[in-house]
Amino acid sequence: MMSFIFYLIVGGIIGWIAGLILGKDIPGGIIGNIIAGIIGAWLGGLLLGDFGPTIAGIALIPALIGAVIVVFIVSLILRSIRK
Repeated sequence: MMSFIFYLIVGGIIGWIAGLILGKDIPGGIIGNIIAGIIGAWLGGLLLGDFGPTIAGIALIPALIGAVIVVFIVSLILRSIRK
C-alpha cells in the first residue's frame, strides 16, 4: 500500500515539474499532475525505455520527458477547445 502511495507522489511531482518546464497548468490540480506524471511515465517508458535513476519503479528521465509530451498535448487540446 505504501509503495502505491509513493508511486502516486512521484507521479504527481513529475507532472508538476513537467508543467513548470512548459509553463502550463494542468487542469485538475494535484490529481491532474498525478495523472500527467503517471501517463508520462508510461509513455516515456514505451518511447525511451528505462534508463537513469529510478524512484518507486519510475525511471525519472523518461518519465519527465513523457510527462512533458503529455502536458504539451493536453495544452494543445484545451487551447483548440477554447477557441
